[in-house]
Parts: sequence; C-alpha cells; structure tokens
Amino acid sequence: MEALALLKQLIATPSFSREEDKTAGIIADFLSAKGVAAQRLQNNVYARNLHFDPARPTLLLNSHHDTVKPTAAYTLDPFTPLEKDGKLYGLGSNDAGASVVALIQAFCYYYDKKMNYNLILAITAEEEVTGDNGIALVLQQLPAIDCAIVGEPTQMKAAIAERGLMVLDCTAHGTPGHAARSEGDNALYHAIDDINWFRNFHFPNTSPLMGEVKMTVTQINAGTQHNVVPGECRFVVDVRPTDGYANTEIVDIIRQHVKCDVAPRSTKHRASSTDENHPLVQTAKALHIPLFVSPTTSDRIRMTFPAIKMGVGDSARSHQADEFVYIKEIEEGIQQYIAFLKAFNHE
Repeated sequence: MEALALLKQLIATPSFSREEDKTAGIIADFLSAKGVAAQRLQNNVYARNLHFDPARPTLLLNSHHDTVKPTAAYTLDPFTPLEKDGKLYGLGSNDAGASVVALIQAFCYYYDKKMNYNLILAITAEEEVTGDNGIALVLQQLPAIDCAIVGEPTQMKAAIAERGLMVLDCTAHGTPGHAARSEGDNALYHAIDDINWFRNFHFPNTSPLMGEVKMTVTQINAGTQHNVVPGECRFVVDVRPTDGYANTEIVDIIRQHVKCDVAPRSTKHRASSTDENHPLVQTAKALHIPLFVSPTTSDRIRMTFPAIKMGVGDSARSHQADEFVYIKEIEEGIQQYIAFLKAFNHE
C-alpha cells in the first residue's frame, strides 16, 4: 500500500512538464524516509544503491513524473485520486505514475543488498515535452550506464525497440491576391499537393524489426480572411522513423519530393533497438515476458546504451480523459520488477 499512497500524493500534486518541482520534492522526501540517499537536480531525483561499486556494470531504472495537461473531456477531477472498481483514477496515474512508484519500490527492495551489478534510480522531468532538463540533464551527472529499464505503460511487456520521432514544420509559398478576381497563387493548393505526397509516399527501405517509416500531417494553418488568396500555408508533419534510415536521410528524401520548405525541429530523436542477445532481452525471455516494438517514443530516445521499455499500465490509456490504472497492475508490476532484477545478470 506504500506505493499506492505515494501515487495518490503524486496525482494530487500538479506536475505539468517544466512545473514538476512539487512532485520532485515528494519523491525525494519519500526516498529519504526510506533511508535512501537521494539527490535532486532541478526537478529530477536520482539515487545509487548503497553498495555502488564503479568496477561493476550499472543498470539504470528510469521513469518520469511529469504529465500532460488534462483534456476538456475529463468528467472527474484529474487531481483527486479516486479508487473505484479496482481502479485508481487521476492524471498521471497510468502515464507514468504507476511505473514511477513500482520502480521506486523495486529499487528500495534492492537498495542495501549486495549484487553483481549496480542500480541507479532516476525519476525525471520533461519527458512529455522531450525537454533538455530531464533525463538528458541527469545523464550528464551520472557515472557510465551500461543499460536501462525505462518505465512506461506497456502492460509490463518489454519493448526491445522503439520508433524515433521527428516533427517537421513545413511552409508552402504562393502569392496573395483578391479571391473575387482570381488573383494570386494559392499557397493552400501547393500545400495540398505536398500533403497528398506525405499521405501516400512509402519509403523503399522497410525495417525487418520496425516496418515502414510513418508520416502523418497533424496541423495546418493558412489565410487571413475569406476573400484573400493565402500567400503562405504552414503545416506540421509527425514522422516516426525506423532503423532503416538515419533521420537526416529521411529529411533529404522528403525535400527531394515536395515543394514546401521543410524544417525539422530536431533530428536527434532516432529509432533505437536492443540486440536480442543482450542480458536485458535474455532475462525477459527467461521470465516469459512478451517482447514487442513500441510505436511511441519515450526518454529511451535520449539513451545511447541498450535499454528496454517496460512498465505498469496500458499505453492506450495515456493522455485520455479520466486516466486510470488498475490497482492490481501496480502490485503485479512491483513483483515483476523485483523478479526481473533478481534474474538479471550483466557480465
């Protein structure tokens, strides 16, 4: 019930991305009360196991305590934790509060035990906005990490690979004019041509593990008033790369086929995968944990070392109104994390 009580505290405390200072304090205080020497860096909290030995390999346990803002479709108070029908409702309960409290419990279980590898716990900020002051900042302060478990709602299945992410800001150009006199060159029409290309194009290289690169136009904006032909049309494309291409290669191919200006917000968030022979994957197989490729991104994209994404809850509930997690899922998640860490052997 300790984990449940902590999760209720976190739900009751707003922790939007870049505004997580209060939940960081709650997590730090909880660890301190358990006798764990935790450190805080901005809105991130991290700790090493008691018998940390630099000569041993190090496994990182990571999840995030920031949340998105609640949608207008909520029928419940997002900041009032509610137990009902075996569920715990509240913003961040599923994504990723349940994984946060389960990882904390597993870390505390092994905190003072001697193992053949080190454990570092890092509960970090700004995951929902891919910010620079979350896991990316913490990794600069930590000793070398050999591998990681990233706590995200996966129904405790192990994602051994994850698609990358690129957001493209596209601008189609034309010439403004009066609509009644058929003047100008309509930028909207140029944008439509390019949007149709994004909708229908298939990249030649298909990844055996991840499939095809996926592109989705998600936003569009043009025009100033009804009788003016727009001279500019802006739209946004969500791209989910695979390991079949470098992100810069994808951008180059796109620019060869469209007329609009294409500006990626970042090309750093690459697709990632962990070799099936790695001890993380072998441990998952030994415990009969299902393996899969995740279509969504997480802080895994910031990690240059092998990792799996495995956590409590279901990704389908993330960012939904009246978010919830089953209480039984939390209990089972704690036990599975403990069993995984017991079986894991990094040589």
